[in-house]
Amino acid sequence: MMKAVFEPVPLNWKRKPYFDYYHETIKTKYNVNHHIDITELLEVTRQNGLKFYPVYLYVIMYVVNQNEEFRMSFDEKGQLGIWNYVVPSYTIFHDDDKSFSDIWSEYHPGFKDFYQQIIYDMEKYKNVRKIKAKENQPANFCPVSVVPWLSFHSISQDTYSDSKLLFPIIRFGKFYQENGKTILPFSVFVNHAVADGYHTAKLINEIEAFGKNINQWVKD
Repeated sequence: MMKAVFEPVPLNWKRKPYFDYYHETIKTKYNVNHHIDITELLEVTRQNGLKFYPVYLYVIMYVVNQNEEFRMSFDEKGQLGIWNYVVPSYTIFHDDDKSFSDIWSEYHPGFKDFYQQIIYDMEKYKNVRKIKAKENQPANFCPVSVVPWLSFHSISQDTYSDSKLLFPIIRFGKFYQENGKTILPFSVFVNHAVADGYHTAKLINEIEAFGKNINQWVKD
């Protein structure tokens, strides 16, 4: 198991003026929606008899963990810092009563270990009917969920009260066919204090590219 380490940002952190501006002066958060080509990813996933949801959770979390802007948070003392990695916090659906639960899993950088961990946790907590089905969620978590019933064009999300959450909130929807390709609706909700449009575009582009290169990591 990896050890989570929280490192406070240095006093000379180059982004501090931007962070202060968007966190204190103009409190800004934004949504970016994009439609991602998952043609190769889905084909290889099916060829290997894998479940798509855990596979795509891996794609998202692997790339998030390569980008420090999306691993930032405040600690219990209010100190701003960066985690060395974040874990997935994701939803599972209860088909019988149409409710959902939120669970989290340990992060593993290798695909096989990550996939097996997700499958294990989903099975273990599938019948726990409460919002937080798996307790003791660590502080270094990244929220991810799926809306598999809708190929949305765009989606927006926010809280109606001020929030200290700096991690991205990621959603994806029902994939569909277009011009011979399989396309996945994808949305990321970002706190502007930690990430600009460049950083968010980089994250989304890298998620798409990493998914297309599935043959390079699916056996790891």
